[in-house]
Order: sequence, then C-alpha cells, then structure tokens
Amino acid sequence: MAEKDSAAPRPRLALLTPYGLGPAEAEATAASLDAACAAGDVAAVILRLAAADERSLVGLVKKLAPPAQARGAAVLVCVPGFSGDIVSVAARGGADGVHLDRADEDTLRDWRGRLRDGRILGTGGVLGSRDAAMVAGETGVDYVMFGGLFPDGAAPDAEEVRERATWWAEIFETPCIAVATATGDVAALARVGAEFVGLESGLWRDDPEGVRAAQAQVDQVR
Repeated sequence: MAEKDSAAPRPRLALLTPYGLGPAEAEATAASLDAACAAGDVAAVILRLAAADERSLVGLVKKLAPPAQARGAAVLVCVPGFSGDIVSVAARGGADGVHLDRADEDTLRDWRGRLRDGRILGTGGVLGSRDAAMVAGETGVDYVMFGGLFPDGAAPDAEEVRERATWWAEIFETPCIAVATATGDVAALARVGAEFVGLESGLWRDDPEGVRAAQAQVDQVR
C-alpha cells in the first residue's frame, strides 16, 4: 500500500442496507434505493442479504441492483454466513462486486484473484485492529470499511470509527469508507479524509431527505 501524497477530494456517499435483507423487502428496498441514490452523490450501495440458495440470491440482486446502478452507484453484494459462491452470485446478478466482513487474508487474496473485469472487492469488520486493517489492505482490496452496525444491531463507538478512519486516510492509498450510524456523525466523518462516508439504513431507507441532509454536511467540507 502506497502512502498518500496529496489532499483527498471531498468524500462521496455509500449506502448500507440492513442485514438480512430478503425477497419480501425487495420491492420496497428497490424503491428506497432509487430515491436515496437520486438525493445525493451516492457512489456505492452495499446489499447485506440474508443467506439463501444461490438462485434465490441471484434473483434478489437482479431486483435490487438496477435502481442504484441507473443512478450511477456501484452495487456490492454481502451475504454473511453464506457458504456458496458469492462471486458467482454477484456476477450472475449483475452486481459490481463483493463486500466481505471479517474475512481472513487467504480468503481476500483468493477472491481478489477471482473478481476480474474491474469488479470490486471490499472488506469491513477491521475496526478493532490496525494490524488487521493493514493486512486487509495488502491483499489488493479496493476499499476497507470502518464502522457500520454489527449484525446484532449494536453500533460501534463513533469516536473509534473516526480515529481509525483518520489514521487510515492519512497514511494509506487504498480508499476507505467511514460509516455513520447517526446523522450527527456525518460531518465529522466527512472531515477525516476518507474517500467515502457510509450511511446506515436508518439514515436513508425510510426517507431520502436523510441522504440530502448527509450530502449537505459533506458539501461543507473544504
């Protein structure tokens, strides 16, 4: 990983869906994604889907990805607990890549080798250890993510998220996403130098005004 040698541009937004998203919520979530991606400069969407058979997951991605992609956002597939071929799910579903949480070095390197043709590989769950973040970055991932709700709904410490993202953004070339779980976190995260500010689903899913409010805070960064 190379060190940064210039000031970072203004960050863009990334949207995170709730964990365990399934077919029953597909129609409403697709509509929410369309509205949210239209409300701000959204670079990416991470779909955190419920584990299912591969065919069902492909069908779900095909329903959820197009609204975000039509607005210019890349779509990443994340399926915690899935034992099948998530690379195949992403490719067949038309997604732009894969997001892995708490993946080990060998897994990240293996998936990096399989994701070709510009498809994206990102990883999260690296907040607790600088060493873990650096190891992840050295595997060739396209971004590392700091923060974001845990699967049980608990939120990480906001100050720790800012500290880790600041450290990373000051040193490493690999982009990072710093995730806000509350509207009041956005402005501080936008100032740390991260390339992306992530928004948990509670900030955008029910009302696109949440994205507009976050974008307004990001736009104040100089």
